[in-house]
Amino acid sequence: MAANSSNGRRVFITGGAGFIGSCLARYLIDHSAYEVMVFDKLTYAGTLTSLDSIANNSRYQFVRGDIGNGLAVETSIRDFDPDFIVHLAAESHVDRSIDGPQDFIQTNLVGTYVLLQAALKHWSQLPTERKSRFRFHHVSTDEVFGSLYDKGYFDEATAYDPRSPYSASKAGSDHLVRAWFHTYGLPITMTNCSNNYGPYHFPEKLIPLNILRAIAGKEMPVYGRGENIRDWLYVEDHARAIKLVFEQAEPGTTYTVGGRAERRNIDVVETICTILDRLTPREDGISYQEQIAFVTDRPGHDFRYAIDCSKIERELGWRQSESFETGLEKTIRWYLDNEKWWRSLLDKDSATDRRGLKTT
Repeated sequence: MAANSSNGRRVFITGGAGFIGSCLARYLIDHSAYEVMVFDKLTYAGTLTSLDSIANNSRYQFVRGDIGNGLAVETSIRDFDPDFIVHLAAESHVDRSIDGPQDFIQTNLVGTYVLLQAALKHWSQLPTERKSRFRFHHVSTDEVFGSLYDKGYFDEATAYDPRSPYSASKAGSDHLVRAWFHTYGLPITMTNCSNNYGPYHFPEKLIPLNILRAIAGKEMPVYGRGENIRDWLYVEDHARAIKLVFEQAEPGTTYTVGGRAERRNIDVVETICTILDRLTPREDGISYQEQIAFVTDRPGHDFRYAIDCSKIERELGWRQSESFETGLEKTIRWYLDNEKWWRSLLDKDSATDRRGLKTT
């Protein structure tokens, strides 16, 4: 295996060209001495332009590959010789999982199994000192816990109750990761996060979709009456949490990571309108709120998600740096300033089209 100095430890990131993965890769290159390998299939939501700012850095490298391909995964891990594997590769859009669940089963379940087997082989061959510090960090979602109503919060002890093909496939991957820890001793850590938002977010999700539809003069769709509630986490705050966990947490530990920013969907969209009214007013002087349109709800739409992140705050000292309002304004300004990044995505994938109405 290649030499690996204490200042040159290596982080292997699956799904590193996606939204959260690319943020983590940029954050590690900009704020640490880690060497980083991004391993990504480059499906519709994975784009190398999200990594342009670090593309020429000597500590960064990219491999195009599918986590379901055992030979590709094993070869890349063997050649890179990582100290940490961070698993972010996943199909992640609930509406797409309703229309076509097969890709979610293949990537989120089968892909996770393939990656776990390759990680176990790599870890078992490491020298004792490196073996003790190695971590397989699995990034999951609060959606595995099902739906809350008006009270209560998800935390690390919440029972699983997934409601969509997406959340069921992520719940299954969580269970596989824990099984490889308990059965084989693979030193894993895990985080379950709330809804992320921020720059480089693929424009099919609620916040970027409505930013881009607003400035295009199109209807801004809100499911049902907009009463569903989510907790919102700024993506770079999440990247900092991931780094803290894989560096400091004991094997087998899970943390729930949230933004302490519960908002109804309609409140999120109205806040987007308010910020756009200030930053780039419509020529006719009318508020962007006039473009809001209530549309048929998603089948099985969970009412509320909310995370208690006290454990990671208490044990690792993590705090979110952005409030929802400051993070959202940063996000909107980024989309206004980076049309070149998102325009090509809209053109090639019809990213703002409605999905998730299929029920049979």
